[in-house]
Amino acid sequence: MTNNESLAETLNDLVKINNDRIEGYEKAENQSESEDVDLKATFKKMADQSRKYVAELTQAVGQLGEKPSTDTTVSGKVYRAWMAVKNTVTGHDRHSILSTCEYGEDAAQKAYNEALETDAEMSAETRQMIMDQKNSLKTSHDLIKKYRDTQKAVAS
Repeated sequence: MTNNESLAETLNDLVKINNDRIEGYEKAENQSESEDVDLKATFKKMADQSRKYVAELTQAVGQLGEKPSTDTTVSGKVYRAWMAVKNTVTGHDRHSILSTCEYGEDAAQKAYNEALETDAEMSAETRQMIMDQKNSLKTSHDLIKKYRDTQKAVAS
């Protein structure tokens, strides 16, 4: 495998995790109660954030002369299936939805860490793009965690 192929594979993994994130947040937005306008707005913003990242990553893969991915990850499919099962059992309450979203955010952080640790050579610009996206996603993770923790305190 050439370096371009290896780097494209790494970037495509990030495309896939962002596609998972889009689907996960769209599902979370749809499952939130109508009065949860704050969550619905946050979920929409986070899905839009991942759409932006998919566009950036897709462009970077194309610049390598490789084919950008349009799929989701296998683990993402497992995550979405787990979310569906969990919601069947626990309902669509804020805490359950937020806990599931935090799980997805943890998966995104892991994917970005793996991308930064890859053996594939990448330009400083590509590395910076990945780091910027990871840091922004970490902020999103922390917001979801804060919402979840607040909800847990309210429920107690």
